[in-house]
Amino acid sequence: MKTNSSNSLLTVPTGPLKISELPPNGVDTSSESTHLSLVIPTYKERDNIKNVVSILSQLLDESIPGKYELIVVDDDSPDRTWEVAESLTTEYPQLRVMRRQQERGLSSAVIRGWQAATGSVLGVIDGDLQHPPEVLMQLLRSIEQGADIAVASRHVEGGGVSSWSVVRRFLSRGAQLLGLVILPGVLGRVSDPMSGYFMVRRSAIANATLNPVGYKILLEVIGRGKVDQVAEVGYVFCERKEGESKVTWKQYIDYIHHLVRLRLSTGRVGRLSRKVNFPVGRFFRFGLVGFSGVFVDLTVFYLLRTVIHLGLTRSTILSAGVAIINNFLWNDLWTFGDISRRQRDPHQRFKRFLKFSVICLAGVILQALIINFLYNVLGINQYLAKLIAIAVATIWNFWINLKLSWRVTDVK
Repeated sequence: MKTNSSNSLLTVPTGPLKISELPPNGVDTSSESTHLSLVIPTYKERDNIKNVVSILSQLLDESIPGKYELIVVDDDSPDRTWEVAESLTTEYPQLRVMRRQQERGLSSAVIRGWQAATGSVLGVIDGDLQHPPEVLMQLLRSIEQGADIAVASRHVEGGGVSSWSVVRRFLSRGAQLLGLVILPGVLGRVSDPMSGYFMVRRSAIANATLNPVGYKILLEVIGRGKVDQVAEVGYVFCERKEGESKVTWKQYIDYIHHLVRLRLSTGRVGRLSRKVNFPVGRFFRFGLVGFSGVFVDLTVFYLLRTVIHLGLTRSTILSAGVAIINNFLWNDLWTFGDISRRQRDPHQRFKRFLKFSVICLAGVILQALIINFLYNVLGINQYLAKLIAIAVATIWNFWINLKLSWRVTDVK
């Protein structure tokens, strides 16, 4: 277990992102000594955190005094948000603070906070006052009335956004529609799948291994948890008063990535993968990356030949090299991203790239041998032989890269 520099800070949990049925103190949550554990993930929220803790504490002290805890999980903010939060613990005894120095990301921060939580109900709220605190008790009442998860939504009665631009409204609605196409079984259950303001029963996600991407943890909770009854409460999303907005294009890309991964892991592909003990979803991503590499190769080859007027051999070699780099970067980021995130050192990434390049070169040689054998020895049509050789080489490249290039080694 990793420990923090201050004795008053919570120890950061390690290992799989899995919530136990019993809290870390081993007390049965049915006793409800702590009813609600509310996680506040932060990064550079020094100007907001005191106000957030004050408002939430006052609200919860009036509603469920002594039966809640606030857990600030800070990703080692350069403005030392965690230090400000820690200084508030003497004034607010229900406040606990965790400083993460080895991991990053809002979704994983929420789960690490839940792993340290002692409540029977787990919740999350932003640390920037964009989520109105007064909605908390409506969410909690929904849980107490039988819901497994209660979601604060901008798209039901009483919900909305304060001053979003037309572009941001379009992107939000577009993301929702895209989700309904890719993952209707999950997205069809909530009106605001990108909400980061909700509560869930501990029992609904206990023992489920969560693997979120980016900021949108709600998808993971509904997709992998035992969630039967869903409740929604309308809220108006407010613009932040202090600090800087963290909305970027990367959030939308991560959202799409998350949808596809959930689809592959929870749908028919996921069931097939478990049945045959083969990472079908990962192989599918590897194949898509390889397909993109074909277009990169052809595009660079065309530019080198027609714009720069390089010779055939040099154009072929350079375009193939660019395609290999393209494929490696996407595989490192997407196909094997869960592994590469544990091997962030540049030296480790360079080693993965060298292995990947050598294995791909071996795949080209293997493809040449197979097509020659099928065409020259067995007399199979050359185009059919080429397709068979590509298929075999692709499986070779994927399996060997999985076992060698992205094997977890030298992790400190």
